[in-house]
Amino acid sequence: MTEDVDIKQVEELVKLVEEHKLAELTVEEHGVTITVKGAVEHQAHIVQIPQGSVPQGLAYPVEYEEPLEEYFEETAEPSNLITIESPMVGVFYRAQSPDTPPFVEVGDVIEIGQTVGLIEAMKVFSEIPSEVSGEVVELPVENGKLVQQGQPLVVIRPVP
Repeated sequence: MTEDVDIKQVEELVKLVEEHKLAELTVEEHGVTITVKGAVEHQAHIVQIPQGSVPQGLAYPVEYEEPLEEYFEETAEPSNLITIESPMVGVFYRAQSPDTPPFVEVGDVIEIGQTVGLIEAMKVFSEIPSEVSGEVVELPVENGKLVQQGQPLVVIRPVP
């Protein structure tokens, strides 16, 4: 005999997984196993209930997914582009101050060592230098936005 599954308990499990950014949480109680899978980038959130044991009060197993159409778009970048990535977590600034022009704009030709932006982490500003010479083709991060380590900041087409 399968015990009733309280939908509120399932919702709490989903909240726990989301709040603590867990990859997966499995709870087994009274012969019922519930697995909640967390949101790993581009992955659906799924609650699994053993087949054939849909709890009373539920018309269908609890399952929801994020729309995936946008993830199937063509994302291949030409292999000749170089991406300057954030070396740390912090706030990315495109200019020295709000009243000065940005370090680089799309279409600018830059040199090795030229500053392309600043990262502020723990009240310390670090310059981000270009490692290549070339034309700036994309600036994927907005000014003043939090960035993660490894996140693309500037995309450059190298000049031979």
